[in-house]
Amino acid sequence: MSTLYVVPTPIGNLEDITFRALRILKECDFIIAEDTRETRKLLQHFSIDKPLVSYHLNNEHQVVKSLTERIQGAESVALVSDAGTPAISDPGFLLVRECIANGVEVLTLPGPTAFVPALVQSGLPCEKFVYEGFLPHKKGRETRFKAIANEERTTVLYESPHRLIKALEQIVAICGSERQISVSREISKKFEETVRGTAQEVLEHFQKNEPRGEFVMVIAGKD
Repeated sequence: MSTLYVVPTPIGNLEDITFRALRILKECDFIIAEDTRETRKLLQHFSIDKPLVSYHLNNEHQVVKSLTERIQGAESVALVSDAGTPAISDPGFLLVRECIANGVEVLTLPGPTAFVPALVQSGLPCEKFVYEGFLPHKKGRETRFKAIANEERTTVLYESPHRLIKALEQIVAICGSERQISVSREISKKFEETVRGTAQEVLEHFQKNEPRGEFVMVIAGKD
């Protein structure tokens, strides 16, 4: 039986990759990558030479069936994204679903993903939480923030640097200026930082300090 291995890759520090992930990448027949250029850099760092196949948000619907057929003809294949765990706010779900439907064994390795360390180090309750990923850019965005305002569990979401200030302003306006939040950026990288406090305090921090890098926002549940 063919096996598709879903392989998490480092989100910053290359030391975060596991021995098992390296073994799978070395032994598989080929690697399916979100961006072959980024994956090639990772492989070169660890002296791995494997064929790469491109699979990303712009082509996943077109190639998912043919790619599944190719996987069925192989012994083992690895799926990676640019960083973190595939299918978590990254391409991968469609391929995993298609492989399962066609009898391909799917095994997911544990490994790096940005929202887990950000959630744990937020200091907010994490026994129950809601993962929102990236919110809509325009349509439906305010509706999601209104739902978050009434959510009793901790909420985790991703945000880009050029939309962070706007997101914090919406949290202040909709969830309230006193809502406790934690914002982490550049998890596991050189300039990693976590800012905790009320929504107003965190907003003021990033109004004074230009947002840079990739952000994970953790929002306390409704009291």
